[in-house]
Amino acid sequence: MAEQATTLDESLRAEIKDLICEILKADPSAVTLTSRFVEDHGADSLQYMDALASIERLCGILIAPEEMSRMTTLAGIYTVIEQAR
Repeated sequence: MAEQATTLDESLRAEIKDLICEILKADPSAVTLTSRFVEDHGADSLQYMDALASIERLCGILIAPEEMSRMTTLAGIYTVIEQAR
């Protein structure tokens, strides 16, 4: 999983992290590649849908709703995006 995440450029990874931190209202230093959005940051389903739509707009891709189950960490998001490109 992590090997695919490394193919996204740092600029896009930073934008995605900033977006997630804004949606979760989380301190960027607390959001790591492996911190879990629900368990560690208290995310709810509305925030997940907001994140999905925002990531699709930012990256110019469509992500199938069933991919949400893999998008529980930054590393998971990066992997799903890379596979959707």
